[in-house]
Amino acid sequence: MNDNRLYLFDTTLRDGAQTQGVDFNVSDKAAIARDLDALGIDYVEGGWPGANPTDDGFFADPPVLSRARLTAFGMTRRAGRSAANDPGLAVTLRSRVDTICLVGKADARHAESALGVTLDENLAMIRDSVAEIVRRNKEALFDAEHFFDGYRARPDYALRVLETALEAGARWVVLCDTNGGTLPHEVEAAVARAADVVPGSRLGIHAHNDTGNAVANTLAAVRAGARQVQGTLNGLGERCGNADLVTLLPTLTLKMGFETGVPEDGMERLTQVSRAFDERLNRPSNRHAPYVGASAFAHKAGLHVSAVEKDPAFYEHVAPEAVGNKRQILVSDQSGRANILSRFREIGLEVDRDDPRVARLVDLVKEREFEGYAYDGAVASFELLARRMLQTVPDYWTLDSFRVTDERRFNARRELVTMSEAVVKLSVDGRRSMQVAEGNGPVNALDAALRLALLPDYACLEGVRLTDYRVRILTPGDGTAAVTRVLIESADETGARWTTVGVSGNIINASYEALNDSLTYKLLNTER
Repeated sequence: MNDNRLYLFDTTLRDGAQTQGVDFNVSDKAAIARDLDALGIDYVEGGWPGANPTDDGFFADPPVLSRARLTAFGMTRRAGRSAANDPGLAVTLRSRVDTICLVGKADARHAESALGVTLDENLAMIRDSVAEIVRRNKEALFDAEHFFDGYRARPDYALRVLETALEAGARWVVLCDTNGGTLPHEVEAAVARAADVVPGSRLGIHAHNDTGNAVANTLAAVRAGARQVQGTLNGLGERCGNADLVTLLPTLTLKMGFETGVPEDGMERLTQVSRAFDERLNRPSNRHAPYVGASAFAHKAGLHVSAVEKDPAFYEHVAPEAVGNKRQILVSDQSGRANILSRFREIGLEVDRDDPRVARLVDLVKEREFEGYAYDGAVASFELLARRMLQTVPDYWTLDSFRVTDERRFNARRELVTMSEAVVKLSVDGRRSMQVAEGNGPVNALDAALRLALLPDYACLEGVRLTDYRVRILTPGDGTAAVTRVLIESADETGARWTTVGVSGNIINASYEALNDSLTYKLLNTER
């Protein structure tokens, strides 16, 4: 085996499914497994057959993977049973996959107190169960649960557990930091000692993030000799999560020089895979996630921008394109001329650096951000602001007025209902239109009425949807009269996303500003 080759084991579909607020169905699990396979992950753990109806449904018709080995999870036989006749183990062994991962106790205290077995019986349970997998011509993995706690308390016994699984035929013996409480220097020392018992080519690491060190602990284990890395997409997992494979993958390859099964074009899809996964979970992506976050390569201060334009390596530790991300030059009250000119180039505007409108735009951005606008988080609104200053944005429509009302009442069934209604009056090319729409809240109703009025002239707006809506109170001391900032993220049928901003003492007016920019931005980019 090439000592520089690492094997990636994804446990999103099992450990990740234990995340609070995450609930995969069978089709979700199959789609995620296929995405991981296409990325180049070596092992995809599908779940625990017999544990719940979802996992049973998944393994009843498992997806066909071309690269990854689909893996079923289970636990060692119970005390007093043979491996061939243990009902729980039998369900895992009958699953229609060729790879089985079993969990067993590596901490003497857990074996005696949690399982209520002798230490010798615990070893026999591990030995018999792994051997039964091998007897059935399946690949066996053994998760040494609570290994690091067990190693601290009884290192001799913890190492005997590893040795037992290895001798029984386990292809991989995986060291689990089950409660996430071990620190990197402890991991490195323990893994180095474990490598004396289990060759690195058969040694893996499974880290939880309860001290915020799951990624660091995994890197420490690899440095000490482990060659299988376990983790989840975007660090999903119970409590504080698991080691984040999305962070680990580029760190191990681009920074540390290891090889994986993920090809270069797969690495360039990493940002897309990470964000698509969050979209499936219907949650916003972490803007500040390493490598793939929207802000991972965003530059705000003018001094930094000047340096980045001379040599990106001054402030970017890897090329954004290597992980499928892109550089952003943000515009804010900290910006200078360099930021503005750089953003102009990104959006395709050729403006002379000495053009007086550049200085005016710098001042205008600072004025508006003092009022509460945030253009570093609303790039589409900044582009419209810049283009309007340069007189390159058409007036697609003219708003005459809008009215939004809320009604809270009991219906005929004596159920309490709240209904929002919006009336919009506007003109397109001199033709007036008035539309009325109801919605789930005033902003939804306003959006619906605005679309009804515009769709006859601008059919491309049909595919625009609002994917996120965020409100921040800018003057909390003013109570209900406070100034609010609204950020709206929009997307269309092509997968493009953009964010717009509105600010007002009236939250509905602020929402209209952001909606207006969102639809205008779509029209402007459809024309170009």
